[in-house]
Amino acid sequence: QVQLVESGGGLVQPGGSLTLSCVVSGIPFSTYGVAWYRQAPGKQRELVTTISPMGTAVNSDPVKGRFIASRDNAANTVALQMNSLQPEDTAVYYCNARKPWEGDYWGQGTQVTVSS
Repeated sequence: QVQLVESGGGLVQPGGSLTLSCVVSGIPFSTYGVAWYRQAPGKQRELVTTISPMGTAVNSDPVKGRFIASRDNAANTVALQMNSLQPEDTAVYYCNARKPWEGDYWGQGTQVTVSS
């Protein structure tokens, strides 16, 4: 059974930081690309960052210079360090693991709220 379990969301003030984690099980994690997506109320889900199997991360424009994504293939985990958070970062954040022709899996999401 494939599982992706996110944690680390919460309420933070503007300018603050949070680190999200995603623990993955049930797949050969080191062969999968992983990504973080987010979905704000009333908006479509959008890509935040992708991380290749070897750990190369590519951020979307809205989070460049503020978010740092990483993975630990030995621990089957993905992390997203979010700095300088703004109200527009408020969303449910989802972890995704994908490998062409093999699988596309999602976590249940974790809420991040940026508000004073």
